[in-house]
Amino acid sequence: MSRKPNQTKVDIAPLLNIMQKLREPDSGCPWDLAQDFQSIVPFTLEEAYEVADVIERQAWAELPDELGDLLFQVVFYSQLAAEQNQFDFTTVIERICAKLVRRHPHVFDESYSSSLSASASDSDNAFVTATQIKQSWETIKAQERAAKQQLSLLDDIPHALPALTRSVKIQKRVAKVGFDWPELKPVVDKIYEEVDEVLAEVNLLATDPKKYQPKIADEMGDLLFAVVNLARYVNVDPEQALRQANIKFERRFRGVENCVQQSGKSFEEHSLEQLDQYWDSVKRQE
Repeated sequence: MSRKPNQTKVDIAPLLNIMQKLREPDSGCPWDLAQDFQSIVPFTLEEAYEVADVIERQAWAELPDELGDLLFQVVFYSQLAAEQNQFDFTTVIERICAKLVRRHPHVFDESYSSSLSASASDSDNAFVTATQIKQSWETIKAQERAAKQQLSLLDDIPHALPALTRSVKIQKRVAKVGFDWPELKPVVDKIYEEVDEVLAEVNLLATDPKKYQPKIADEMGDLLFAVVNLARYVNVDPEQALRQANIKFERRFRGVENCVQQSGKSFEEHSLEQLDQYWDSVKRQE
């Protein structure tokens, strides 16, 4: 049963007008007037993470507010661009609509969809397969990169992405052209290799800290990259997995704090073994 789209039309003009008023030189908000493209980037990232946090907590009642905050970031950038005669919010809408239609010819181009269906594997009802859609998507994106004269497969991966997320994107991109291990074992072996290399530099640290500390950092980067590769290989988002690990550790440590408080003694009065016992007790109660 197909779902009917929401036909309610929402006028974006009030939000655009609010943004314009906030940026009015004589009567606007001093804080908003002081901002530029670079200064609001941290707020954009923060709002995106707040959306992710609400979804992970399944706090659905909070999601509209957080999505509104994120939408406001787009409106803010568009207002700044309009003031500089670069583009406006309408341009943003036009560009994303054009991109979505261009990248989904199997949905919006009947002739293209028919050709894919005809080439699908024999079955009672020919259909466009997920593999075909993925191949089409990659072909279209390759054409877009060529139009932008990007010389490398990696040119359009933003440097501002969180490091774990960017590592996954890099690894996925090169894997698409065959630069990837065909099985799990060498992926895991690489992690052990990188651990050994980290420890080798750590063991030399005392002899010359100034020399070996940068080498440890370099090897730790290689180790993290290898762990991200394992996560990608087993279809786990490392950024999300680490966020969940942070949440789990925080929850358990709060439990340890409760145990310490109930003991009537301070943390400093506990041995590590005692704190570990609290930790194990909290884990068993989950």
